[in-house]
Amino acid sequence: MTPSDALALAVTRGLDLVEVAPNSTPPVCRILDYGKYVYELNKKQHDAKKKQRHIQVKEVKFRPKTEEHDYEFKRNHIERFLKHGDKVKVAIMFRGREKQYLDRGRRILDRVQSELDGIGIVETHPRVEGNFMSMIMAPKKGAVVEKAPPKPEKEKARARTKRAAAPKPAEAASATAEVEKTAPDETGT
Repeated sequence: MTPSDALALAVTRGLDLVEVAPNSTPPVCRILDYGKYVYELNKKQHDAKKKQRHIQVKEVKFRPKTEEHDYEFKRNHIERFLKHGDKVKVAIMFRGREKQYLDRGRRILDRVQSELDGIGIVETHPRVEGNFMSMIMAPKKGAVVEKAPPKPEKEKARARTKRAAAPKPAEAASATAEVEKTAPDETGT
């Protein structure tokens, strides 16, 4: 069909002639409602974005001299992050002479890896980068993934503080009455 015939047909139907594949030979055109077509494309893109899972990389830092209680506390955080479906960067920070004891940092990372073997897998094995030794853990496919608790919305908190700071109607009325009393009248007395 020639382009002029296709355009005439589209006009008689009250639709648009849209070039779908301009790079093909011959170019492919369709007769359709262009506004509806763009709307459907945007809707498909929006649905695809909705279904994507945004993965965050959380970081937990240890020191070579981290005590047992602190270690357990941080390990529990790593476990929680993995259960929520986030990746975790486990880092050992060395300062000064501590850099001579890389084996202590390696032992901590190996311990974390062995204790969380059922929940997460090591994505990047321990490596030294400057004063840090780090590894990245990702949640296992079969591990139970819980949703993270919803964070309190900042907007609600701001609205509450604004309401608390705003003067009450009775106070505002009395403040304006006092201003009117103290203002000089037009005669200058």
